[in-house]
Amino acid sequence: MIKTEEGDLLQQPVEVIVNAWNRNFLPWWLLLPQGVSGAIKRQAGHQPFVELRRHGMLSLGQAVLTSAGKLPCRGIIHVAGIGLLWRASEYSIRESVKNALQLAAGKFRSIAFPLIGAGTGGFSPAQSEKIMRAQMEKTPFEGEIVIVRLGPSRR
Repeated sequence: MIKTEEGDLLQQPVEVIVNAWNRNFLPWWLLLPQGVSGAIKRQAGHQPFVELRRHGMLSLGQAVLTSAGKLPCRGIIHVAGIGLLWRASEYSIRESVKNALQLAAGKFRSIAFPLIGAGTGGFSPAQSEKIMRAQMEKTPFEGEIVIVRLGPSRR
């Protein structure tokens, strides 16, 4: 089941959240906190990013699972949704969704995604969501999938 919510990704009652990350070519401590990654750093602490760094440079669309740090979920799946020039593409969004769902399959029953590629990546929220939904419908996942649009929480 795929549903869309408005609110805060980090407040979703799911087992794992997705962090739209870069390709890991800059050290995490050099990056100024922005967007989802910034919120995760502030609330989860640095541990998930220390774990992520051990994976080295990610290929575009690659997904990596880390601990959740101080967040209430069980894990964070970081996806390389934007490339070296800080732009997303339809390919990077589709691959990020596909690889995150494949990594979560069999481990988690619920997953929440931000709009990958929207904002910094150059895609409008509507474009990003359309691409993500199309890929989610093609990728097997037994559980709940939530797409979270940034906005006021309804809880």
